[in-house]
Amino acid sequence: MRRLLAIAAATVLSLTSSACAGADTRVQTEVSETFTVTEHGTFNEGWAMSFLPGTGHLLISERGGALQLRDQGTGEVTEVSGTPEVHHAGQAGMHNIIPGPDFEDDGTVYLSWVRDHEAGAQGVVGRATLDVDAAALQDLEVIWEQTPTSGDGHFALRMLIQDDHLYLTSGDRQKFSPAQERETNLGAVLRLTLNGDPAPDNPWAGEGNTAAQLWTIGHRNPLGIAEDSGGRIWVSEMGPRGGDELNLLAEGENYGWPEASMGRHYDGRPIRDHTEDDGFRAPAEYWVPSISPGSLLIYQGDLFDGWEDSALLGGLSGETLVRVQLDGEDTEIVEQWDMGERIRALAEAPDGALWVLEDDQGGRLLELRPA
Repeated sequence: MRRLLAIAAATVLSLTSSACAGADTRVQTEVSETFTVTEHGTFNEGWAMSFLPGTGHLLISERGGALQLRDQGTGEVTEVSGTPEVHHAGQAGMHNIIPGPDFEDDGTVYLSWVRDHEAGAQGVVGRATLDVDAAALQDLEVIWEQTPTSGDGHFALRMLIQDDHLYLTSGDRQKFSPAQERETNLGAVLRLTLNGDPAPDNPWAGEGNTAAQLWTIGHRNPLGIAEDSGGRIWVSEMGPRGGDELNLLAEGENYGWPEASMGRHYDGRPIRDHTEDDGFRAPAEYWVPSISPGSLLIYQGDLFDGWEDSALLGGLSGETLVRVQLDGEDTEIVEQWDMGERIRALAEAPDGALWVLEDDQGGRLLELRPA
């Protein structure tokens, strides 16, 4: 296995790439792609990252509860004060962090985390003001609560702001059946106002506050959400044993979990495959065996030639970076690079560079550019 080596300065190296001849056949031929890779320090259990508009800073969340603010000019990293106390166990902890739509004017950020609850654990979303100069969160308020339950897995809690709406992924918490129900907000993608309330024209508005939050249902553990240049919203999702998915969101659709999946249960029990007449929305792409997509980025820059509207997925168990070309609603898996480490988060810099954050303790922050 070829691995990215620890480096202190920019180094040119080739990563193994596979060009896929069709998503159904999974036939691969070996080609090569060369990046310039620069290492920018390490982080502990890094989970998500966002470039903050107009500041020259990158904000990184660490699952243990910290937010780290990196000055992109100097490389200095400062821990942000005023963060909430998190429940840190399993997959629980500090999760996503994104700037608000008017961040340059008001400093608003949205963050998601997991907190203790008498029922077990609960994911929440908060809104706060980030003072970049002081590296401090101020006026933090919880604006949304996930249905609490036992266990420390499948929270999801990835966020996307489109126009005046906050889209939020909510995992099934490893409970399976809630993904097919509307009495909880688990196993779903939610569409909220920027205040955390149900968007008034959601498909199940009028069925109660919880159902009114839902935009799509039938999801397992959607750990990535992103928008393409045409305004379409895509979600990457961890399947069970195989069957990882890239899904195009459509209002009111049911994506099948746990009734249909291209994978199998961890104990080997079969799950019905998606078929054209099963009443569920099938994935646009899927992966067997698993790559365990922990993140999703849709590239909009021009630094990487021909990459515009490419969906980039970072694989955890697969230790891979995958590029899927989007053309409207059509998709094609075109390239895959062996990264040699679990990839937790991806971000596109203002200049079009691709930033990659490795998983676990001491995961490296890498900057990828075309050589």
